[in-house]
Amino acid sequence: MHRHGCKQWVAPCALLAALWVRWAIGLGSYSGQDTPPMFGDYEAQRHWMELTIHLPPRQWYTYDLQYWGLDYPPLTAYVSWLCGIVGAWIDPSWFALDASRGIESEGSKVYLRSTVLFFDALVYLPALWLFVRTWLADRSARTQESAFLLLLFQPSLLLIDFGHFQYNSVMLVGFTLLALNFFETGRDLLGASCFVLSLGFKQMALYFAPAIGSYLLGKCLYLGPAQGTRLFLRLAIVTTLSVLLLFLPFLPPFAPLPTILDPITRIFPFARGLFEDKVANFWCASDVLLKWRRRLSAPALMRLSTLLTALGFLPGAAGLIYGGWRMRIVGVAEESQKPAPTLALLPYALLTSSMSFFLFSFQVHEKTILLPLLPLTLLLSGASAGEGSETFELGMLVSNVAVFSMWPLLKRDGLGVPYIALTLLWNRLAGYNPFRACPNSMLQYVSLLVHAASLGLHVLELLFSPPARYPDLFPVLNVLLSTPVFALTWLWSIRRGMQVGWALGGPSSRTKDSKPAAATEKSARHDDKIQGGHAQAGMRMTSLGYAQGRRRHVPRNGRSASISSAVSGTSQGGFERS
Repeated sequence: MHRHGCKQWVAPCALLAALWVRWAIGLGSYSGQDTPPMFGDYEAQRHWMELTIHLPPRQWYTYDLQYWGLDYPPLTAYVSWLCGIVGAWIDPSWFALDASRGIESEGSKVYLRSTVLFFDALVYLPALWLFVRTWLADRSARTQESAFLLLLFQPSLLLIDFGHFQYNSVMLVGFTLLALNFFETGRDLLGASCFVLSLGFKQMALYFAPAIGSYLLGKCLYLGPAQGTRLFLRLAIVTTLSVLLLFLPFLPPFAPLPTILDPITRIFPFARGLFEDKVANFWCASDVLLKWRRRLSAPALMRLSTLLTALGFLPGAAGLIYGGWRMRIVGVAEESQKPAPTLALLPYALLTSSMSFFLFSFQVHEKTILLPLLPLTLLLSGASAGEGSETFELGMLVSNVAVFSMWPLLKRDGLGVPYIALTLLWNRLAGYNPFRACPNSMLQYVSLLVHAASLGLHVLELLFSPPARYPDLFPVLNVLLSTPVFALTWLWSIRRGMQVGWALGGPSSRTKDSKPAAATEKSARHDDKIQGGHAQAGMRMTSLGYAQGRRRHVPRNGRSASISSAVSGTSQGGFERS
């Protein structure tokens, strides 16, 4: 389109295509369709709309908990209330208290699917566009549009929100991504408020909390005693007020003080056990041999899970705090309306933290792989699509394995066709072929083996039924194949965080006057292949995934498979610098 002089139409066409794909996915089945008596997540979301418009807030978290009791934070309840009000105005029978349970009329389906699309367009899509315009601001227009297109079609998120039926785009790539965008522009108070909204919509945003909190604390240390203390107090006030505002209907004078315990006990379901379904994390994979729930009590497992999770996210959080202290300003403090130099570490810390929670925490569901996918996809969007980019290779491998790990859930929901179509579309847009003729790195060989094993498992599942003695054979094999890839990604994020931290300034880079340190304005965007253990600085710190000094690569067939070619109409692979 650039070659034909239509570059101004790239973003609008990408948006229209993304909306069309989302709506097309919604034409299929969803979680719990035609499966009484409990149905599935679709009915849970509809039921929350029903109860919030008919009951006072103090009863939202206590009403008939055996039938999809509300177990998400208050912002989800408020969104459900709004959707229920509008839906009941269109057709009251869709949300009649108790009488509408299990309703699956065509009108109600269209309305509920439309609400997901509406909030996706309201929160998610603007946040993505702001991301490519801020974090990739020093890259070419073609690169930004390529990254935007790649982000729009992340298959795991589309399958869960528009197929399975949830509103993850509001919490995951909506408010959390808006917070990152505000941090990049130095508006930390707005960023903190957005992250509180993310937590207030879905408690799984806690997976990001150690990284977000550590970045803000590290920035307070970076700014020095005076500016840092002021920022810390402002953040504390804004965060506290935001939380109080979210829980206001459950606090005096609107409700008795003990009412606040109702949402809290529902939001954190420790009584439900270590895990339920087969999830590609440490506990499910190791349970095949160790049988954790037979060996240890539920309280002991909860303590062990908490300890392993904390140890897992500690490297990323410590790197952000130590980086802020190491590069702290010791002279006249500069303006706080700038990102801290440690912002370059934040995407890696987010990946470390969220993957640690996914692998080791309590009550993980297969859908929560969407949280580690957010920072990984952001890094992937700015990475080189040419040969030799470690970020690109690993990002595509993990993205494909993430979709594969959710296959038992998607199969149960009848989403096999969208699963195949979106996976192929995503890899085609990214220009990724795991079955390349000649892999030239260990990571590419690993990717080839993992994709071949995944394809082989699908073929076996299609041709053979599991033995009666092992009815969960294929889900367990899925777990055993996917978990090592996620563990490798967690370790990679720790390593990359250490490399980026070193690139920001070596052992010491404190600023001694009002001018920012060299590392402050230099990028942690450096070669994926570190030469001699040191990274080359010199790029804008907030431009993600770019491999400095990378080699351009043209495939043997003379055609580039990169997404950049799809946008620009050229045959040259890779992303270009501005």
